[in-house]
Amino acid sequence: PLESLKSMVRRRMLPQGVHTAEVSGLDHEGRGVARVAGKVTFIADALPGETVEFRYTACSRDHDEGQVTAVKVASPDRVTPPCAHFGVCGGCALQHLAPEKQILWKQDELLNALRRIGKVEPEQLVPPLVGASQGYRRRARLGVKFVLSKSGTLVGFRERGCSFLATLESCVVLDPRVGLKLKDIARMIDRLAIRQAIPQIEMAAGDHVCLVFRVLQNPGAEDRAILAEFGAEHGFEILLQPGGLDSILPLAGERWPLSYSPDGSESRLAFEPADFIQVNGALSQAMVRQSLDWLAAKPGESVLELFAGLGNFTLPLAKTGAKVMAVEGDKGLVARGAANCAANGFPEVRWQVADLFKPDPKAPYLSERYDAVLLDPPRAGALEMMPVLIAQKPQRIVYVSCHPATLARDAGLLVEGGYRLVKAGAMDMFPHTGHVESMALFERRR
Repeated sequence: PLESLKSMVRRRMLPQGVHTAEVSGLDHEGRGVARVAGKVTFIADALPGETVEFRYTACSRDHDEGQVTAVKVASPDRVTPPCAHFGVCGGCALQHLAPEKQILWKQDELLNALRRIGKVEPEQLVPPLVGASQGYRRRARLGVKFVLSKSGTLVGFRERGCSFLATLESCVVLDPRVGLKLKDIARMIDRLAIRQAIPQIEMAAGDHVCLVFRVLQNPGAEDRAILAEFGAEHGFEILLQPGGLDSILPLAGERWPLSYSPDGSESRLAFEPADFIQVNGALSQAMVRQSLDWLAAKPGESVLELFAGLGNFTLPLAKTGAKVMAVEGDKGLVARGAANCAANGFPEVRWQVADLFKPDPKAPYLSERYDAVLLDPPRAGALEMMPVLIAQKPQRIVYVSCHPATLARDAGLLVEGGYRLVKAGAMDMFPHTGHVESMALFERRR
């Protein structure tokens, strides 16, 4: 109640009416940046070079926030958003910006982070990796809510800037096998007796689509029949999750094996519905191929892979003839990664479980030297591993990043530690969002 009262007070204190601003840039979330009455103001759905009218949505001591109500002078890069729900759904932030301009902005975000945080500059800025801007998302967590006032169930993502689920008919960024059927899924849930006990659905798409329904109470026989019929009609594998991740079980019968190709070849990686896999399958394959090209591992060379997951880079690396040591912190992923390599004919790949955020200098994987290192850490980066890698002195390091700030921080340390930042480039893993993926190649100075 106190927080609600504070929120009401803040809303009443907002400047009222429509205001005008000239937009000079984009912030890291993809909002327009303007200076209004001498104060930095972030304006959703505004683009650089535009003159817009907006309403204030938030004010603070350091900056204000707003939402475009009208575009008076439009940017030549402005396009009609492909999704009818853009602006309401919080899943996308940049559908009003041409896709080819989105990735250039992301490239600039990468460069600016390297310069500002890492105090480094790549010797070569490579062209960004791009792919399809629609239907690319093969992994997602969809919210579910039965809302009596909406006369049914909502399935999809939250509204922009709040916790309510958006009323979605479809989603253009999801794999169309799911994105075009959100309404069908919602209407099916409407028929379930436990419709108010389903908070979310995990979607995982490989050769087929798997939907994991989080259930807060077990479905009865009639509900199970409805779910089974729906899965059969649309080609979905239906699983139920009554508890933690280890509670996921098929609705009925045997599991359908999920798999995908990490590099576009006939090689297959098996994965579980809740496993981490790259969201954008086609872009991920291009990323893997580029990383192998940059790392240039030769047959017989020793390669260390950190944050190996279930083998997205590991298996393609093994196919080069390099001697691969794959290290990952999750025991389950290590087991599945080793099984994936063995199933594809590379049982000699070595796997180890290790906490890479608390590296142990006596860990077995650090008892040997490596010619090259490939790492793909989470958003936190690999700060703790930087002194370890510098001490290892590999000739080449390929760093795949999902956060420019932590890449820039770690890049600065590598350059201080005797490496050159040979090249870097952005990758459009998440079109229409402010999320920036990138890759960098470091070589040891001779």
